[in-house]
Amino acid sequence: MDGMVMTGTPWLDQPVMLHSSRADTCKLTPAQCTYRGGHWRYWYQADHVYALSTVYFFIAVIGVCFIGFCNQRLVPSSLREKTWWRKLVASIRFVSYRRHEVGVLRWHIPSLGVGVLLIIGAIFFLAMTLGPQPYYWPNTKTLNYGGSPPIATRAGWMALACLPFMIILPTKANMIASLTGVSHERLIVFHNWIGWAMFVLALVHTFPFIVYNISKGDMVEEWNTSVVYWTGVVALIAQAYLQVFSLRAIRDRFYEFFKVTHFLAAIVFVVFFFIHCDFRLSSWDYFITTGVLYTLSFLYPQIRTYFEFGLSHRASFTMISDLALKVTIPIDTTWRPGQHIFLRFIHLGTHAFTAHPFTICSVPVLRDSDGNSKLTFYVHPRGGLTGRLAKSALQRPGFSVPVLLDGPYGGVQGRPLYTYDHNLIIACGAGAGLSLPFVMESLLRSAWRAKTGNNKLINKIQVIIATRDMQLVQWYEEALLEYLEENDLDMVPDNLDISIYQTGRPESRSNSTSKDPERAEEKRDGKPQVVKRLPITVFSGRPDITTVVRDATLQPGLSVGIVACGPGDVLKIAQDEAAAAQLRVMGSSSGAREVYLHSEVFS
Repeated sequence: MDGMVMTGTPWLDQPVMLHSSRADTCKLTPAQCTYRGGHWRYWYQADHVYALSTVYFFIAVIGVCFIGFCNQRLVPSSLREKTWWRKLVASIRFVSYRRHEVGVLRWHIPSLGVGVLLIIGAIFFLAMTLGPQPYYWPNTKTLNYGGSPPIATRAGWMALACLPFMIILPTKANMIASLTGVSHERLIVFHNWIGWAMFVLALVHTFPFIVYNISKGDMVEEWNTSVVYWTGVVALIAQAYLQVFSLRAIRDRFYEFFKVTHFLAAIVFVVFFFIHCDFRLSSWDYFITTGVLYTLSFLYPQIRTYFEFGLSHRASFTMISDLALKVTIPIDTTWRPGQHIFLRFIHLGTHAFTAHPFTICSVPVLRDSDGNSKLTFYVHPRGGLTGRLAKSALQRPGFSVPVLLDGPYGGVQGRPLYTYDHNLIIACGAGAGLSLPFVMESLLRSAWRAKTGNNKLINKIQVIIATRDMQLVQWYEEALLEYLEENDLDMVPDNLDISIYQTGRPESRSNSTSKDPERAEEKRDGKPQVVKRLPITVFSGRPDITTVVRDATLQPGLSVGIVACGPGDVLKIAQDEAAAAQLRVMGSSSGAREVYLHSEVFS
């Protein structure tokens, strides 16, 4: 950039200041000075023109989402029943649910709503980068407007302005998540795309300098004497590594390696980027902002871990099937169905330094109950941490280790699922356990209604589970029976229907129902079962998710709440059908009057 005399040292210019000087002495003709000092070209105000504009753009987007979030939370129930309001909500949900897939690449384009935001962002950056002229100064042997190409200047400042947003978006407790009501795991997509935008802008910032210095014939000299070049290259290499390894195919294959090196590469990137900026104009303000926001986002869950949960909790592990590891943590706290919590297992080597998210598969005890709550997780062991835990559980059933907790996060947004007339829970693969807290909550609410004599029509709970675990039926039913016993519940409501599809039966070619009437008379822990037979129906094969969701959303006049978890293909089907239901609501066609979808990705 113009106006800075580099020392050639591998550190910072001296004396170090927070902001470099904006003093400018133009030695050109008045007309040339006026041209050089134009609003879109003036180097000494480029941070205000381009960096602040980028910040204002992000704040505007967050502000719109904040307004929508407030309207969702504060709107009175009477307004929710208005036809025009339901159509407005349906239109927003349509753009949130609708997804597309790119042909043979099988690349899932984000939801229509996310896609619209990305397109708006792309238009903004393209317009701000390619719109202003010129791209290069019209320098000659006798005329020199400056050594920083204008297109490189503006691209660099916009990339720098992206830094605070890119860094804080993936943190678990960040201000953007609080303002928009969007859980941190759903903001990751914006973290990734802002990273790509920043990387492209960094390339646009880099290559004009190379072209300019090669044309002058002093590229080698600049590389050998200027700290700007080699620090910029190191930062660019670290950023390229972060972006390439964030590609899903690479990240999933080398997840454990990427998770560790991701932080190391990020530190290298930020440090060398900081040195590269060398306190030009207001550049270091963005690093200070990033540091403050990230520190707050980092400290909040740490403080919560140590002061709310403490250091005394232990997690016990039991293999309840070949494909399921049960993790139990006694605790005194509350959470909602569908939420997840981060666990950090102490005494497990390098895993003690990383927190891993697990979906909670239980519900807390009632506040007036004498018992203690238990966080329960049903985990599908794979490689890495879960594989190691499963191996230890096989060798020492019931073994335990100290654990630190952070959460809970996520869950169903807006009003609870039980407020909808029809609840549909679809749980496939490793996400089967996510359905348990919704079923448990339904059992408890039905029992409460029966005890209080409340004859109001209760909602229907329909659960669809697809699994390769042939023992899932057994541990799933045992989990529900244990819950019934712990809460002194002696009945199962008629509004509950659980269908389990066992996809691990190669000999099965068609669906067949399997029920065992003797199970109701079995004894557990020496006590006869007094509860009614749980309404679990077992099928072989795969469920027709399209038909299940469509039938639920075609019920006239009902409100339908859907929770779907499983592989991407399953979620796409549920999202497409939920989006189609929104079109029916907007068009006043026959079907449900309201459809809500909450989706979680499980492999």
